[in-house]
Amino acid sequence: MISADYIITAAEGMHARPATALVRLVKNFKSTVSLKKGDKVVKLNSLLNILSLMIKGGDTISIIVEGDDEADAAAAIDLFFNEQLKGL
Repeated sequence: MISADYIITAAEGMHARPATALVRLVKNFKSTVSLKKGDKVVKLNSLLNILSLMIKGGDTISIIVEGDDEADAAAAIDLFFNEQLKGL
């Protein structure tokens, strides 16, 4: 299992466009990926799951990856947050 925390810096938080891109990215891997905000954890396989967390700017989220290709999935997700979503 690999876990990483990210702070959402965009004032609008995690809205539909980046959430959709994140779901599409995760679908490329066999590993199970979960998203945690506070005490609530959802599978990262649906846009509605992400939006249900109501992630706002300044929130800290955790990504949890478990499975055969977890290292590759975690690296791709890290790249997504650190390079593709610099403002998020």
